[in-house]
Amino acid sequence: TIGGVRAYNHTNLYSKKGAERFKVFIGFTCKVCTNLCVSTDGFLSCLEVTNTRDLYQAVLEMFNKYDTAKHIHLMQTLGNSYLTEHQFCQLLGRMRLYQSLPQGYQKDIPKMLITDSQINTVAKAYINDKNFGSLGNDISMWKLYNLLTGSNKSSYIDSFLDRAINATEIATGINAALHGDTKYKWFID
Repeated sequence: TIGGVRAYNHTNLYSKKGAERFKVFIGFTCKVCTNLCVSTDGFLSCLEVTNTRDLYQAVLEMFNKYDTAKHIHLMQTLGNSYLTEHQFCQLLGRMRLYQSLPQGYQKDIPKMLITDSQINTVAKAYINDKNFGSLGNDISMWKLYNLLTGSNKSSYIDSFLDRAINATEIATGINAALHGDTKYKWFID
């Protein structure tokens, strides 16, 4: 799927006319559920152009760089790793702490855009969601990814894409931490 939005949140509507800003992406739409999953490495969060030719050229360049096979492989690997219930609870707790950490401390941890209310939504879905919940069991990283993207449905359009991509980064980062990578280890230790 291909999508985009004019990024009014990056534009001062009262200043003189300048470059227009857009957010565009290419990726896969999840047809298994209605989670509004947007996962991709083909994302331009602030594309600035002054005419349609520049917009067309930048979007085509993004399309050409997008690696479909890599993206499919990434999504498939999420189904092969699991968090224990204890690790999942640790993850939720650390995600809640993240927003309150001092700036200097946050700087050493990967960025997390998920809000406290969205973390609450993830916790409720873990217990109640018939498709992706796992109460009392280990949870696959695929299910975690879907809980994160499901909580993102309440985001406004100006932050939806950024948070959707961030949910992918968190799920894949936690997956890497389970296999020894240290970048996202803080969230599950």
